[in-house]
Amino acid sequence: MAHRPILAALVVGLLLAAGPAPAADPLVISMWGGNWKDTVEKVIAKPFTAKTGIPVEFEVGGTLDRLAKARVAKTAPLVDITFTTVKVDITKWADLWDPQLKGKVGMPDFDPSHIITISALLEGGDERSWQKGQERLKRLKPNIAAFFSTDARSQDLMKTGEAPVQVMLSINAFHLIEQGLPVKVVNPTDRPGIVGIDTMAIMAGTKKSDAAHQFIDLALSREIQEQLVLTFKAGPTNLKAAVPAKLRGQPGVFTTPAEWKERGYIMDDETRAKTLPAWKEWFNATIVAK
Repeated sequence: MAHRPILAALVVGLLLAAGPAPAADPLVISMWGGNWKDTVEKVIAKPFTAKTGIPVEFEVGGTLDRLAKARVAKTAPLVDITFTTVKVDITKWADLWDPQLKGKVGMPDFDPSHIITISALLEGGDERSWQKGQERLKRLKPNIAAFFSTDARSQDLMKTGEAPVQVMLSINAFHLIEQGLPVKVVNPTDRPGIVGIDTMAIMAGTKKSDAAHQFIDLALSREIQEQLVLTFKAGPTNLKAAVPAKLRGQPGVFTTPAEWKERGYIMDDETRAKTLPAWKEWFNATIVAK
């Protein structure tokens, strides 16, 4: 799970002039485009202009781009009011249900096993008794802003501020950080993060079995595993691989068998394999559907 701390210092601009601004000097508002801008213009800006005689202009764009411009021009601001998202301190899974996050949460629609399992765990169940979390998961629906099928879409939702809080793989969150997005990766305190384990399988009947085995042997070697740790910011499969001190303790980085058990929740493979089709069908019909 990941969320993005957003500066809230630019929410309101104060007009300090003693009298009303001349008509030629418009009030400039920075905000998101589309329905947001249209609604504010219709519901607030037009009545404001009718009452004060002060015209209103809009600068539209994604949250991060607009805040970056504001920081550059902070000594001589180009806008008077900035609409942005508000910081919420998220420390545990249960915080996703906070009413303050209404319409702010994003999550993948291609694999709901993580949030389904967490919802069940929070209700005293697990992936085997996942139905225990159904009602809780239904209550999360108002907070969900969007679903994403690709990492690129996830990043777009972050950039525009449409979904500043997201349930995502830790390696994807670290990738966003490397791309310059101010993302904070949260290690939940109420329940462990759900651990995803990727596999490599040699296809039956391949005519390149020897080469395939050599490839996997190389991928699991200490040297390659150490490079993957640095690239993905994830724990190694080969426990002989060194993990830099700065990565130890980070979400998704486990260095010992004990850490796998203490800091992560590993779903039962057989249950997940058999139940995933039912999970996806229920999730799409009940949570994703409008």
